[in-house]
Amino acid sequence: MASSEEDGTVEEKENNNKRRTKSALATAWLTFYNIAMTAGWLVLAIAMMRFYIQKGTHKGLYRSIARTLKFFQTFALVEVGHCAIGIIRTSVIVTGVQVCSRIFMVWFITNSIRQIQNEESVILFLVVWTMTEITRYSYYTFNLLHHLPYFIKWARYNLFIVLYPLGVIGELMTIYAALPFVRRSGIYSMRLPNKYNVSFDYYYCLIIVMLSYIPLFPQLFFHMLRQRRRVLHGEVIVEKDD
Repeated sequence: MASSEEDGTVEEKENNNKRRTKSALATAWLTFYNIAMTAGWLVLAIAMMRFYIQKGTHKGLYRSIARTLKFFQTFALVEVGHCAIGIIRTSVIVTGVQVCSRIFMVWFITNSIRQIQNEESVILFLVVWTMTEITRYSYYTFNLLHHLPYFIKWARYNLFIVLYPLGVIGELMTIYAALPFVRRSGIYSMRLPNKYNVSFDYYYCLIIVMLSYIPLFPQLFFHMLRQRRRVLHGEVIVEKDD
């Protein structure tokens, strides 16, 4: 009987050690990832400020930072994987919608339709995204290191009240500005007849995307408000929530 109990204790210790090792590896990876993403968005912020100081205009700014933007925004798909394998405790669907909507804006709107790249609305959502991501990834980094300055926590759960609506306005205005060019060019559209016998109109797809903001924006915004109440009242949250 004693031997059996000892075997059970040894097995339990081994399982605990494995869990601690996995947890340590996950924390190390998340720390590295968040530091890298903070640095990436800081590079974008510096590049945008330098461009505007040197040129005195926003025209051409998007093209100057497009490659860096596409890399770091697309790399954020890793966060969906974090949720899927359980190292971040949050909804895969919520994270997927947020990340994929940004990737859609970058690759299928601003990158594909060059005529709108100098629109003020593009600069608006770029500035909002940059401020949001620097704050967000800094928050995660310091939280993981257990040295979270209050001003970063405050910024994380207060700035979004202004930045989130401004970002949505910038995105919607950019999509709206793209509509005439999409309609004239037929980009990403499929007309009948074709060998697949499928019709798709990207113009109407973009209109549907714009309409989808009506139900999605309030849900995500009020989700952040709930997180704000929880965190600023003393409950620590490590999960990804924006």
